[in-house]
Amino acid sequence: MKAKNSLLSFLFFALLAGVSIFSFGKTYLGNDNTEVTEQSAGEDFETFLNKFTTSAAFQYSRVKFPLETPITLVTDNGNEKTFPFTKERWPLLNAESFRVERVVQEEGAVYIAHYVLDEANHKEYEAGYEESELDLRIIFKLIDGKWYVTDCYNAWYSFDLPVEEFQDTVAQVQEENKAFREEYP
Repeated sequence: MKAKNSLLSFLFFALLAGVSIFSFGKTYLGNDNTEVTEQSAGEDFETFLNKFTTSAAFQYSRVKFPLETPITLVTDNGNEKTFPFTKERWPLLNAESFRVERVVQEEGAVYIAHYVLDEANHKEYEAGYEESELDLRIIFKLIDGKWYVTDCYNAWYSFDLPVEEFQDTVAQVQEENKAFREEYP
């Protein structure tokens, strides 16, 4: 009986170890159909985001320029004009930009900032007033074990910005970025 219990215990632990080893090395396909293993899934998102929001140089290095979606503005005659979303047009983002919150203001407006998609290799953050246009939408993807921004909508370049004011807005973004770089090189 003792030998039978020992054999059953051994088989149980062998099975448990096999399942653990199999689970630890499990692979799956990422959103871009690249194979990702759980053991090599890459850097921790929170660590990345902390560094991303406190270092201008790091932030610039982790944005895939030009972004997937160009900046689109409407001309006076109603036509659309697009501009690539490039490094010189990127507004540097601080930690406050990624605060998750829901704020009900006195007049009843509700401001919501949260991750609308929070997967192991793909995250999407949105912020803005309920039932209104977004102020910010950022898409993060884990690529070769590192987090990158691959797309963005930012209210600096909202659809209702007149094309004639685009260059002035870019200059204003660059001025804001200069202050960010001084505080967070």
